[in-house]
Amino acid sequence: MDVKISNPFVISRGVRHRDGLSATLFNLVLHKALKNLEQSNTILNRLTQICGYANDILVNARSLPALEALCVEISREAGRIGLVINPEKTKYMRFSVSPSRRSMKGATINGVTYEGVAKFIYLGTLINNDNSLEKEIQRHILASNRSYFASINLFRSRLSSTATKIVLYKTLIRPVVLYGAEAWTLTKEAEQALLIFERRIFRRIYGPKYENGEWKSRTN
Repeated sequence: MDVKISNPFVISRGVRHRDGLSATLFNLVLHKALKNLEQSNTILNRLTQICGYANDILVNARSLPALEALCVEISREAGRIGLVINPEKTKYMRFSVSPSRRSMKGATINGVTYEGVAKFIYLGTLINNDNSLEKEIQRHILASNRSYFASINLFRSRLSSTATKIVLYKTLIRPVVLYGAEAWTLTKEAEQALLIFERRIFRRIYGPKYENGEWKSRTN
């Protein structure tokens, strides 16, 4: 079979939103822009660091001037290949061990003002300015409760055995509460909150127990 190359043609509309190819092309272009910045190592031995995943970019900096300089570089390199920073979806957060320095004041960088926030969701994880893991775990527990009550008929059904309900819990509920757990640094309080949640679900699955001629609620 003869292979022929057509005459070149121009595409001016770009790719369609949610098209399977658009995500791949976007990642390739974004990777090219970030690679040109020559950022390496970590925030421990640099003033700035870029964490990129898919179309999300997290920029860490030890000072606002360093952050401004890096954002200008990102905007310049992205602009060369047709990408722009969306100011409505870009947030600014200030971390500090001192509560008085955790200002929610926005930051103006390269003539654009970005909203200051105390928390935001990044890759499904809650990032907050006091670095509180307990808030993230409570958010996961609330989401797991919603998942449980959305499947409450499955757990209450007498047609399913206890073993089946345990499998349902491990399949439908536990992944929700443990999403992103690989990056957690657990404290005793956080670990206890997770155990309390799991024991509560298990008590509902096993139901009350019969002792001394009467039904009693299970304890921990």
